Amino acid sequence: MRALGWDDHFAAAYAPFDRIDARPGRVLRVDRGVCTVLTTQGADRASLGGGVMAQAAADSVQLPCTGDWVVVRDWPDRRTTIEAVLPRRTQIVRRTADKDASGQVLAANMDTAAVIEPLDSGPDLGRIERLLALAWDSEAEPMVVLTKADVTRYPDAIVDQVREIAPGVVVLAVSADTGAGLDELRPQVAEGRTMALLGRSGAGKSTLVNALAGTTVMTTQAVRRVDGKGRHTTTHRALIPVPGGGAIIDTPGLRGVGLLDGSEGLVAAFSDVDELALRCKFADCSHTTEPGCAVQAALDDGELTGRRWASWLRLQRELAHESKRKAVRLREEQRAARQRARERHA
Repeated sequence: MRALGWDDHFAAAYAPFDRIDARPGRVLRVDRGVCTVLTTQGADRASLGGGVMAQAAADSVQLPCTGDWVVVRDWPDRRTTIEAVLPRRTQIVRRTADKDASGQVLAANMDTAAVIEPLDSGPDLGRIERLLALAWDSEAEPMVVLTKADVTRYPDAIVDQVREIAPGVVVLAVSADTGAGLDELRPQVAEGRTMALLGRSGAGKSTLVNALAGTTVMTTQAVRRVDGKGRHTTTHRALIPVPGGGAIIDTPGLRGVGLLDGSEGLVAAFSDVDELALRCKFADCSHTTEPGCAVQAALDDGELTGRRWASWLRLQRELAHESKRKAVRLREEQRAARQRARERHA
């Protein structure tokens, strides 16, 4: 259990639940409300207990997810249920596509949130920026892993390019086929550590998992002949223990990643832009026509690229929109609560 990250922090959180018919475990995967949980007794299938279902009904983020440490209870009729989710140390949460502006937890309790981007078709800088905002917001250590380094002639030049849009983040170029860069990555999955992988389909996440695990634990598919891109392989989030080490959380390819409103991760992902804005003459500078605007000066002299500034503006607009959506949802919930209260007293 300690190899998977169990420590005094989680042991203290589990202590109030410690009883003869309960045990701690870590969620390996979730399938339609049924979790595969690894405990000292092996892997078990566990359904959700009443308390967990009630919490999830009020807030879907409370649902158990891959990487969670949970309290498992065994019943006389041989049922196994999850009775509680222990407080998460870190979590990757993205906005769902539905109307209620809620969040979906992709992974929990990882030490590193690695953005995976392939080099075979050239990295998408905008996607890296968006995923880094998500990684920073998780409170785990963000990093960028550029896969398929063996298919490009100048991987170091691309690494330098990505570092320019990833301030404060380690950027590694690796090849699962040749082993290049893997030694630098292995400390992220050392004993007791968990690394979560974020990236699009075909980015090489499953191949990377197999390389780090030293065996085939995730199915992979060959690249398409038409465009040379990898195919979608992983269809569920899964925690994979690494022999002699910690664990990796592999996620399905993300076609789109919505950020929740108030994302502090966006500020961290664009810390260079944020620092420029602080140098502006006016605190409420709109960075358009005001005199003494450090952002416009940086755009003029090339210190800040137009592409990165446009990316920043796009994500800021998205967060503002999400903030309005959340406000609408909260007003609707408050209105519904008042209506229920009136009906109870009628």
